Amino acid sequence: MARDTDVGLLQATRSLIFFGVLGLSLLVWAPVVVGTQRLFSPPRRYRLAQAWLRFHAWLLRWIVGLRFTVQGLEHLPDGPAVVLCKHQSTLETFLLPLILPPQTWVLKRELLRIPLFGPCMSLMQPIAIDRSQPRTALKALLVQGQDRLRQGLWVVVYPEGTRVAPGESRPYHLGGVWLAQRAGVPVVPIAVNTGLFWPGAGWRIRPGTARIHIGPPLESTALEAEALSQSARNWIEAESSALAAMR
Repeated sequence: MARDTDVGLLQATRSLIFFGVLGLSLLVWAPVVVGTQRLFSPPRRYRLAQAWLRFHAWLLRWIVGLRFTVQGLEHLPDGPAVVLCKHQSTLETFLLPLILPPQTWVLKRELLRIPLFGPCMSLMQPIAIDRSQPRTALKALLVQGQDRLRQGLWVVVYPEGTRVAPGESRPYHLGGVWLAQRAGVPVVPIAVNTGLFWPGAGWRIRPGTARIHIGPPLESTALEAEALSQSARNWIEAESSALAAMR
């Protein structure tokens, strides 16, 4: 995979323009979302967030030259589900709300302390966990996750716990599958190759077509937790490797 230093000056300039517009839009959007929280219902706030993300997906295409395709939408179940998604980049966090039904996310608590972004994110009912306290984090995931699923929201979990470069893998945590089993909802695996274009450790974004593939749902009650996690992992890792090779 090419490194950031391989990105030319023109593409680096385009990336800087994108991040500049991103920052300016956040300065406008965040006060609106926070200031109108009592006027807007949660579904309306979610649609407002989608509009912001859709605008930046458009910017990525026309400024940076980064497009995306989605495969497997026919696999999405009718009701809420727990999503296990490969996490390679900020890009999938931008795109999943535009692809999947209304959702919330398991994220590290520190993200809610980021100026402007944090207060907005806190209004989207995230499941914020303290990764330094595994037991407390798991309890928060199971309790709050079931509450969100009862509300009809999907719950997105990055099972490796952090961003991982294309071609690499880390052990999968069982919290997501435990939540699915407790709530009696399916597990939806998602593979990506987003890290090829928006690397987790870099700011230069490369042009191309990022791919997001949605796998067939896995019934959470059909297997033990370890077997269910391994089944999801096998599909995600094999598909993500295939997507990385497609570049």
